[in-house]
Parts: sequence; C-alpha cells; structure tokens
Amino acid sequence: MTVANAFLRAGAAAPSELSAEPVARPFVDFNRVWLAYNDELARKGEFAIEDISLQVEPGEFIAIVGPSGCGKSTFMKLATGLKPATRGVVKIAGEKVTGPLKMVGMAFQAPTLLPWRTTLQNVMLPLEIVEPYRSKLRQKRGEYTARARELLRTVGLAGYEDKYPWQLSGGMQQRASICRALIHEPRMLLLDEPFGALDAFTREELWCVLRDLWQAQRFNVILVTHDLREAVFLADTVYVMSQRPGRILTRKGIDLPRPRDLDLTYTEPFAELVHSLREKIGHVRQH
Repeated sequence: MTVANAFLRAGAAAPSELSAEPVARPFVDFNRVWLAYNDELARKGEFAIEDISLQVEPGEFIAIVGPSGCGKSTFMKLATGLKPATRGVVKIAGEKVTGPLKMVGMAFQAPTLLPWRTTLQNVMLPLEIVEPYRSKLRQKRGEYTARARELLRTVGLAGYEDKYPWQLSGGMQQRASICRALIHEPRMLLLDEPFGALDAFTREELWCVLRDLWQAQRFNVILVTHDLREAVFLADTVYVMSQRPGRILTRKGIDLPRPRDLDLTYTEPFAELVHSLREKIGHVRQH
C-alpha cells in the first residue's frame, strides 16, 4: 500500500480537498513583519526580526536557513500565532493571525514524548486537546485509534505502539513525534530542527519519511534547519535569513524534479544548489 493510500484509509483528507483555497491567495502571508520580544525593546529599536515579507502558496514546502540566533525559530512562532507581530501583518489561510492556531502541527529537535505514555498514547495526545476531536474522542476513540495505528505503520513503527519512549531509539522517537504532529490533520506542519540530533543515516531515512508524508497530503510545511542538504532535498523554496535582527536575504527556488530520491543528493545540480546557499550564509557570517 502506498503512503497516500494509507492516509486515505486512515481518514485523512485527499490532496484535492486540502487545496480548496483559491490559487491566487497565498496560504502563508507575511507583510512587512517586525518582532521585538517586549515593548521596551521595541522602543529601543531592538528587534529579533525586521521587515519580513513573503508569500507561500497552498501545499508549498519551504525551508528557513541561516546562522544561529538569526530568528528562524522566531519566524515559526509568528506563523503559529505563539508570538504576535510588533509591526506588520501575518495571515494564514487568508485570516489575520491573532492567537495560537489549531490548524498547525509542530515537531522539534527533541521529540518531547511523555515518558509515562506509550507510543500510541503519545501520538493520540493532540486528539485529547484540539477541537473538534476532543469533544468527539469518547464516541470515536476506535476510529481515532485506528488512524493513529495506520499513521505509525506508514512511518515504520508498526509493532511499537505499546512501547514507551525509553524503549525506542532516537529516530523512532522522532518518527512518533512527527505522527503526533500530523494526527489531527493539520493544514500546516512546522518543524524546528527535527532531525538535528540524529545520526546521518537516520536523518536521511527520516527525510524520506517526511517526503512521503508530505506528498501524500500536501499540507504546508515550514522547516527550520541548519542542514543545507536537508533544505534542498525537501523544500520547494529555501529562504536565507541574515544575522540578528533577522531579515530575508535570499529566496531560492529548488528546481529539482519530484519525487526526489536520495541518489539525487550525489548529483551536480544538487551540489550546486547546496554550494550557492552555503556561499550566501558564509557571506552573512562575515558581515
């Protein structure tokens, strides 16, 4: 069974249903956005990010790269509504962001699985919190459990549903974390260095897992990463941010055919894209 068919059997929306937004309207829209972490810093003109404008189409996969401390994670907080913009407007799905969004899923470098819950129970956690799932959980528990099991199967965790986090490898924990981020069928997935703590082989394996999940559903993805190979392999568009205060310096479209196989990472076109991004970041560090 393909990953796409597995998602449809698990009750997820088909790609055509997720692209109901008019093509002309971006799904993510930052219009001259500035952020200072408090009013005093704003009065002093000390901003974490400044004057960011970008538009992301429905279903697009973007990556944000740049030096440490440049505001990549701050960008994600703005996109999820966890931080309000000091200046400018952030819109998601055509609506101005005024608070935390329910339509997003998030995964971080540390899987943050709850140690007293099994893998299956960890994956189902958002269904206990996010509406409308929370109010339907009692009557639809069987359906939701089947969905969680199918999602775990698609990422290679069949048979590990009843294991606790300490019984899983780091890569397995991160797979479970991604399943947890997707179980409530979010329209946007935000990933903050999700594979940074893993070894190279596991990291590349999870690139392919994420690639397949995204191609099955075509939710929007914002990936923050230090790994330029990861950004080029996964993303449609890569944005390079400046040193703090963070600004968008470069927008690089990744014109590589999909679906992408790991063999692509050894080709000259791939290497040239990575090199061009590395040169840009090297220039950022020198200024």
